[in-house]
Amino acid sequence: MDRFAGRRVLVTGAGSGIGRATVLRLLDEGAAVVAADVSDAGLEETAALGRRADRLRTRVMDVSDESAVRDGVTAAVSDLGGLDVLVNAAGILRSEHTERMTLDLWNRVIAVNLTGSFLVTREALPALLADGAGVVVNFSSTSASFAHPYMAAYAATKGGIQSFTHAVAIEYARRGLRAVCVAPGSIASGMTADPGLPADADMSLFTKLAPALGEGFADPSAVAGVVAMLASDDGAFVTGTELRIDGGTHM
Repeated sequence: MDRFAGRRVLVTGAGSGIGRATVLRLLDEGAAVVAADVSDAGLEETAALGRRADRLRTRVMDVSDESAVRDGVTAAVSDLGGLDVLVNAAGILRSEHTERMTLDLWNRVIAVNLTGSFLVTREALPALLADGAGVVVNFSSTSASFAHPYMAAYAATKGGIQSFTHAVAIEYARRGLRAVCVAPGSIASGMTADPGLPADADMSLFTKLAPALGEGFADPSAVAGVVAMLASDDGAFVTGTELRIDGGTHM
């Protein structure tokens, strides 16, 4: 498929996991992509896997840093000659008993996940609105709607991202912009492999862990395929909503 031939895409969190899988999927479908991440080493691995130097550029960017986002998005738009799709996949997970959670930990998760999504979207909006057909794909999580113990900060950011997505979708609908959200769960990644649970975590609180489909957590490409659908013309009538991708874990 060449659903993204001629389309210009910025993907954050592109140095690993679902962000990397999304970059590779969109390249396969013909997109020109700027892959952004805080990790230079991660971006090098993504670039090596992409093998499409003519349509892939990488840029180190800390989404929690306003100045870095402003410079990074400006450079990405310049590299691409415009912007059609933004995928906000950057995020971190930190786990702790809520009564032990420090303000620094809380603020750090908020800064990367929620504020980062806002900052990148804000800076990208002028370019996304220029042609009247821009798309923003944000990353929520099953934690926004279902109980994930020890992850209060993470869950709060993901619920906030869903609300943020709805607000952006309605605000810019008449200017042709679509804003949608994916809510992954039961996806194999560094984040899920080691969520940093407290040593005394009560695992019986995790009442739903296994997906109904398959024999374990899915590869990040399962989410990348859905992102590609939503960001392409196949998702042209989808906006202001979120799609859960968890293999039926939370049915």
